[in-house]
Amino acid sequence: MGGRYIEVTPHARIVWTNDEGGEGGAITTLTFEERGDETLVVMQDLYPSKEALDAAIASGSTSGTGEQFKQLDELLVTLRTSLGRS
Repeated sequence: MGGRYIEVTPHARIVWTNDEGGEGGAITTLTFEERGDETLVVMQDLYPSKEALDAAIASGSTSGTGEQFKQLDELLVTLRTSLGRS
């Protein structure tokens, strides 16, 4: 995987390129919104064309997102437990 950060706004937003797709690589935006004692995380991928999106889907490069968020959930539970929070 390769890419570069385009924008980093602490505690709010991260935007980066996904260079493994070459010219067809997506630009990913991750936003964080505080909601009480929870945080809403939203991820969006912007592809330069429908053809680039179709190619990413066909190659399976978009299929890992659900697993990534599952792993993040597990990590957050572990961190919360280690900090003594329920």
